[in-house]
Amino acid sequence: MQKKTDITLKHVLDSRFIIALAVTLIFWSSAYAGIRLGLQSYSSNHLVVLRFITASFVLFIYALITRMPLPEKKDVPILFLHGFLGITIYHVFLAIGEIKVTAGSASLIISSAPIFTAILAVTFLKEKVNIWGWIGIIVSFLGIGLVTLGEGKGIRFEPAAFLILVSAISSSIYTVLQKPFLKKYRPVQYATYAIWAGTFFLLLLSDGLFQTIQTAPVSSTLAIVYLGVFPAALAYVTWSYIVSRIPASIAATYLYLSPLLAIIIALIWLGELPSWLSLTGGILTLVGVITINMRGK
Repeated sequence: MQKKTDITLKHVLDSRFIIALAVTLIFWSSAYAGIRLGLQSYSSNHLVVLRFITASFVLFIYALITRMPLPEKKDVPILFLHGFLGITIYHVFLAIGEIKVTAGSASLIISSAPIFTAILAVTFLKEKVNIWGWIGIIVSFLGIGLVTLGEGKGIRFEPAAFLILVSAISSSIYTVLQKPFLKKYRPVQYATYAIWAGTFFLLLLSDGLFQTIQTAPVSSTLAIVYLGVFPAALAYVTWSYIVSRIPASIAATYLYLSPLLAIIIALIWLGELPSWLSLTGGILTLVGVITINMRGK
């Protein structure tokens, strides 16, 4: 019994884990503002391409400085698949889907990713999630729903929502697939290989990007560069570190904290008071995550 408790509590008390989690959630939460600014002058495809070209370049410089080894040849095809699912499909389908789908609907669909991750992790990684774990996952998902309604974003589903659902599933598959590779490669190595692979496929959508960069305002371009350096290059590395430390089914549930974190940031930074419905949803989400970590294994 003590061993099971250590699995879920030891990482919570680890400073490196907490820093990695904070970096991941803060930068991924901040990405929405950068995307809104970037889309003022860039198409969704060009935004995603420039973002990950930037991320790939930053990681290339890091790889040169640290003399990062290349992956084993037998792993290259699989890593390309990982990058295609976790980078290319996820970001392209999400960007296209959000053109027609409301922000509230999109965020709710994406929030289903931890559910898919848990199902895949139990099925393929043989991870165990008990009844309390599933209750926590459902409670957190319901909390996200209340936050969505409380923020007045509205929920309306339409055919384009299917693309966002594919994004959520591809993100879940990416999280589960990387788990075995993180026993072989360091998190920074795995994230670098995956981002390079995903960027390779994204280059197919780069036609006209150079012309757009020349005409776009500097502010929009810098916003996308920010997305590439921090929410992409850095946060993907810290996310791989998190997945390397704990079960994938547990790691994914921490993403439920992102909307709650966004509410807190808006309150401190902008003085925006959340509605009672959003506040209730945020508390419910937090209760779900705590339940998963305290009783879910």
